[in-house]
Amino acid sequence: MTDATRKLATIVALDVAGYSARTEADEAKTTAEVAALRKVIETIAARHGGRVFNTAGDGFMLEFASSLGAVEAAFALAETCEPKVRVGVHLGDVVVQPNGDLLGHGVNVAARLMAKSDPGGALVSAAVRQTIRGPVVERLISRGLMRLDKMAETIEAFALAGIAASLSPQPVAAATTQPTKPSIAVLPFANLSNDPEQAYFTDGMMEEITTALSRIRSIFVIASASTQQYKDKPVSAQIVGRDLGVRYVLEGSVRKAANRVRIAVKLIDAADASQIWAERYDDTLDDVFALQDRVALSVAGVIEPTVRDAEIRRAARRPTTNIDAYDLYLKAVALVDTYEKESMSEALTLLERALALDPRYGQALSVAGYAHSQIFVSRWAEDLAHHRRLALDYASRSVQLASDDADVLSWIATIYLALDEDAAISTGLIDRSLALNPGSSLAWMMSAWLRAAAGEAETAVEHMETSMRLNPSSSDRGHQLSGIALARFDQRRFDDAVRLLTEAIQLQPAVSFNLALLTACYGHLQQKQAAEVASAKYRQISSIDMRERVSLFRNPDYRKLFLDGIDLAEGKPAAP
Repeated sequence: MTDATRKLATIVALDVAGYSARTEADEAKTTAEVAALRKVIETIAARHGGRVFNTAGDGFMLEFASSLGAVEAAFALAETCEPKVRVGVHLGDVVVQPNGDLLGHGVNVAARLMAKSDPGGALVSAAVRQTIRGPVVERLISRGLMRLDKMAETIEAFALAGIAASLSPQPVAAATTQPTKPSIAVLPFANLSNDPEQAYFTDGMMEEITTALSRIRSIFVIASASTQQYKDKPVSAQIVGRDLGVRYVLEGSVRKAANRVRIAVKLIDAADASQIWAERYDDTLDDVFALQDRVALSVAGVIEPTVRDAEIRRAARRPTTNIDAYDLYLKAVALVDTYEKESMSEALTLLERALALDPRYGQALSVAGYAHSQIFVSRWAEDLAHHRRLALDYASRSVQLASDDADVLSWIATIYLALDEDAAISTGLIDRSLALNPGSSLAWMMSAWLRAAAGEAETAVEHMETSMRLNPSSSDRGHQLSGIALARFDQRRFDDAVRLLTEAIQLQPAVSFNLALLTACYGHLQQKQAAEVASAKYRQISSIDMRERVSLFRNPDYRKLFLDGIDLAEGKPAAP
């Protein structure tokens, strides 16, 4: 055999699960099913640039010019074929026969991987995974090293999340299945003090952060027992991500000097080992447990929005045709944050698609309800009653489905605020949200708005500053600044409110309420020209009379303060 008869090829091997038993039970029926199945297999193979080069009974061997095409075809076969098939995919050296048949090691490995698969499952070799790019890679979950029958070598195999796939009966190493929501592993912290007595503090710090993160319903946290295997071992985030099936890895170290301690933490994307976030905490050891609590709460508060932003960027890079309900939700949240009419409408379209995939998706329901409430208050539709009704309906459904999700409760509380519903309900929801996840920047921000609307200015400022401290680089900064501005307005600190609103408007020019409040501030400051400019900008983006924005003020005294400001801005005397 010459070198010209060899080539590198991606092979897909498959057979019918339980073929012998099926044949024994009803040979004629089974034969007919396999004959019909061949047409399905050939169609799927051709769609992805492949061909069937060999068949034997219930077995089929396929060749693909593209590894990505082979993987996509393999998972399509595993998901759609009836009766169920087992699939194996490998990229390797093959020998080309004159009749077009292929033999060799590449074919053998694909067949051995197929034998390790479950019915309706597919296993992909590491050689294939290393050559492909795109969204499908992120769905490939390591099943660890496998010993293949009649082969001395072991090979790492990957399965697709959501499709049944087997572990080897004799795995060398196995990985945890990656959940559909963003997942994180907190590695044991490194003790840089060379003081064995400080090990308790180092281990305690890792445990406290793991516990704090586990309260966040939108993140899946690997149990600390699973990460202890990496204690005192040099290991890369990519290996941890592969072994445990997580997207993110949190690393940390503790260094003690006398009575002071320095705690350093960093969040790493396990896919490419890039650093997403890092922080350093310097403090004293006067109260060890209080220090651990403070650092854990701070880290948890930052991780949640940081992961969310990373996931939004991840979702934005993916083709819409390959996106799941969670990705649709993230894209929608990013659009809602713009507070623009077209973006809000587009966000609802994405959320409806997400809910079509998962009608019980509490987070998607709550954000959809919030979007409908904003359409209602901004009068961006003809049938406003319809949007108000949907906002309340989604709020009710989401709280039933996710009553223990802090973010869901925060969104619902804000829906009730926007629609001028019972303030006590809103307050109760936001208080429960904070109790569930005291490290949620979103919950503290929403709480601040509720307190400001109720006239509880000092509490509002305190809560908003907590939100900003937990997430200092938040994309919600415009909302945070305008929330403090509302509190300062209540306190009649109009100059401070103007300064805060000016920055908030630069960050979120489409939020019309900020311009209405700015106009009222200028009215009280008797700066008529500035008030006219602010009022003109308001009218450019909203047709609603500014006085109707008074519904956001739950306290009668501050409602009057707002209306007086608008009157003064228009050159009218304030009402007695």
